[in-house]
Amino acid sequence: MKKAYRIKKNSEFQQIFKTGKSFANRELVIYYKRKEDQEHFRIGISVGKKIGNAVTRNRVKRCVREAFIQLEPSVKNDVDIIIIARKPVVNMDCNDIKRSIEHLLRKQRLFLK
Repeated sequence: MKKAYRIKKNSEFQQIFKTGKSFANRELVIYYKRKEDQEHFRIGISVGKKIGNAVTRNRVKRCVREAFIQLEPSVKNDVDIIIIARKPVVNMDCNDIKRSIEHLLRKQRLFLK
């Protein structure tokens, strides 16, 4: 995932948490905020230490990034998205994580028509 597609600054994370909307399923939580005049969506990924050791957390982050790479053409451009992993994500493979992300994005109408 290119650097332009990432949210890295803590201040940006906090702004999305405070002013954005959220939605969750059993595995993931999504926070999102619309941003006008943005060329492409941006994502931030948060996987806490309760999820597991560094190897497990990095695997989850890689799977989330890969899912967004595959979904890139169909996600709206004017949105910043933060994905937070929950405990059940440890037992999922990358395809299951992608399906869970698709579910969240579809429910919140963040896909292009």
